[in-house]
Amino acid sequence: MALKASQLKVGDTHSERIVEDLKRTQIVQYAGASGDYNPVHTDEVFAVKVAGYPSVFAHGMLTMGMTGKMLTNFVGDGRLTQYGVRFTNQVWPGDDLEAKATVEAIREEKGNYFVDLKVETTNQNGVVVLSGNASARIDP
Repeated sequence: MALKASQLKVGDTHSERIVEDLKRTQIVQYAGASGDYNPVHTDEVFAVKVAGYPSVFAHGMLTMGMTGKMLTNFVGDGRLTQYGVRFTNQVWPGDDLEAKATVEAIREEKGNYFVDLKVETTNQNGVVVLSGNASARIDP
């Protein structure tokens, strides 16, 4: 069912659990899919002993992609017109992530309707790991 401007109001939210217990395997699979083999994401010894992190951590773009899936689940496939984020904290193996979209505006331009959304993804401790904005075409 298509998202409709007539059914939305500013302040409405949509949220989803986008990952439970993020596995190192998922991080390595993303490295393979993206071609980003930076050792802070894939090599525990390098991440800890050389880079000084407590462990390997997820690619920011993996978190962005999982958050984007929440957005398309909400607004529908092929409807996003803008999506941009900032990575605010690392995502570690074992993390659970919850993504939320909040309606900030509903607008009409030349007969087309759009929703503007604030996007935020938090871990199991309530720490924001990604924040940003998105816009999508919606039905009247």
